[in-house]
Amino acid sequence: MITADDLIGMRDIGEPDPAQVDQPSPLALSPDGRRMAFLIRRAEPATNSYCIGLVVMGLDGHSDPRLIDSGGELMIATTVMRGMRMPVGVAEPSIPQWSPDGQSIAYLRRDKGRTQLWRARLDGSGAKAVTDAPVDVEAFLWSRNGHNLLFATRPATRALESAIDKEGEGGWHYDGRTAPHLGLRPQIASDVPLQIESIDPDRGVLGRASAEEASFFAAFGQSSDLPQARSVAGRRAWVEPEGDMPLSPLILHAQDSEGRDIVCRDSACQGGMIGLWWEKGGGTILFLRREGLARDTIALYRWIPGGQPRLLFRTSDLLTGCALRGDALLCLRENSVTPRHIVSVDVKNGKSHTLFDPNPEFRAIRLGSVERLRWKNDRGLAARGDLVLPPGYKTGERLPLIIVQYNSNGFLRGGTGDEYPIHLFAAHGFAVLSFERPASAATLAPGIKSWADFATANQKDWADRRSLLSALTVGAEMVIARGIADPERIGLTGLSDGASSTRFALINSRLFAAAAVSSCCTDTHTAMTYAGLAFADDQHEAGAPFASEGRDDYWRPYSLALNAKTMNRPLLMQLANEEALLGLESFTALHEQQQPVDLYIFPDEHHMKWQPAHRKAIYVRNLDWFSFWFQKRIDPDPAKAEQYQRWIQMREKRDETAQP
Repeated sequence: MITADDLIGMRDIGEPDPAQVDQPSPLALSPDGRRMAFLIRRAEPATNSYCIGLVVMGLDGHSDPRLIDSGGELMIATTVMRGMRMPVGVAEPSIPQWSPDGQSIAYLRRDKGRTQLWRARLDGSGAKAVTDAPVDVEAFLWSRNGHNLLFATRPATRALESAIDKEGEGGWHYDGRTAPHLGLRPQIASDVPLQIESIDPDRGVLGRASAEEASFFAAFGQSSDLPQARSVAGRRAWVEPEGDMPLSPLILHAQDSEGRDIVCRDSACQGGMIGLWWEKGGGTILFLRREGLARDTIALYRWIPGGQPRLLFRTSDLLTGCALRGDALLCLRENSVTPRHIVSVDVKNGKSHTLFDPNPEFRAIRLGSVERLRWKNDRGLAARGDLVLPPGYKTGERLPLIIVQYNSNGFLRGGTGDEYPIHLFAAHGFAVLSFERPASAATLAPGIKSWADFATANQKDWADRRSLLSALTVGAEMVIARGIADPERIGLTGLSDGASSTRFALINSRLFAAAAVSSCCTDTHTAMTYAGLAFADDQHEAGAPFASEGRDDYWRPYSLALNAKTMNRPLLMQLANEEALLGLESFTALHEQQQPVDLYIFPDEHHMKWQPAHRKAIYVRNLDWFSFWFQKRIDPDPAKAEQYQRWIQMREKRDETAQP
């Protein structure tokens, strides 16, 4: 039987969330194409740390992977929101880079809270830090001369932090810089300039990058987030929106031999692009895209600019992080029951073979069956889900059903945010529906001319929440109609958008009997006060009234606090300390009404939780929660006695209140 440790301890290559299909490939090919390098990591709950290593592997089919460096801490990705740079909680994508002579590899490594540039030699002489920057190294590149390394930092960060310290002596001015849920200290603006420096990794000689080097680095760093490629002869291929509207379709373009723009108008060239390459001869293009109902398949096409694209193969497996090597794509491949592994895919016929399996132990673990379900909601938007049943499930047996949101791609680990262990739930007697949300309701709205229009259309009369509730309801009812799910024991879970859908469903439907959320909440005062002025302005622009307007009628369909008197379904809240403030209005109201609600707060966590010990505790408690309410199961572990005593009191109070 699969365990929480099996899932937490999986070895990861690249971004672990399989929904992030548009990330650059974590596989670095050597200049001669004979080897590849990649970073691999494994979470270790016992030490609350990560084991991280740099691996080099020959591609001749006879070479074992070789670890050439190990150590360091997890680098956490940041995102820019409302002019502030905020940590997300997921691993920062980090791609090794081969030196032009193929004799060494440069990469980023974090130790003692600082990220530096390292270099590992392939001659066995080891790895060492190249830089000792006072702030994090954020990006790097081998220079044109093939010897020096260019790297980027934001040294002004320290002066800006000192300025905020100085401001504090007279009191911090409360304005759009402050996000109270993160803390009352003002945040630094996201536009701190990058400084580019050059270093000789052998001699340690450091200096400011020349104008030519800075220009070279800038050209590298300004690559589009959309797929693009350049042939050996310099011809470009790229994807760009057909218009300047938010919902404009993304179209494939390429240059012909004269440099003229050739547009592919075939439906296969519109949207869903996740990879783009010129083939060796420089006259044909390969592109990989997601397609099908709710984009549930991956297809590879060949296109000669000026002609029609030709389908080469299609698969229901997830292929990400691909790099072209001759007539093969080196990719990360996974499916609902097979963890991510590195494969070589023949572009001529789609046949693949495994180059490296980082988790061979999973071959011996028995998992339940998985079936892909497809449906549409009441607005005609396509949704899908993967129905996971316990190993040895007997047809006709009614099971409690747990719905895990809000993306379902690749190996089914724990949903978006990785907090709801799908196969672990199934191993303990639950049916699980891993849910892929439909497109936003705003995609059906006419006249969308800006992203502000898009947000307003989604929020008007809670259109997107109602659309998602319909999709969740139809999916659950499909499983009930099959005789699998017990209609009295349907659970709902989620983080971020999934948590928002969960809260809306609890308020506006009686279908769901228990729930667990990883983010919370949106209430009258929370939305417009505790997330700060910048967030409140965004909400107001999308149609939300200010807190001082007293518009309970607006918030009631979405606010747990305003519905606390009737909110008697058990709700578990496991929140990051950075977001817990946003959940207190709802929790307090539910607690005052003696509803079955429990709250745990995890320190030093972000929107997505990254610490292995926390992730394991969350996995286990979510399993305990649904087992208690749906299966009347109590873990005899003495360490959990207080938890169960509290839950038993909740159940007794709820049952007492429910009696006529």
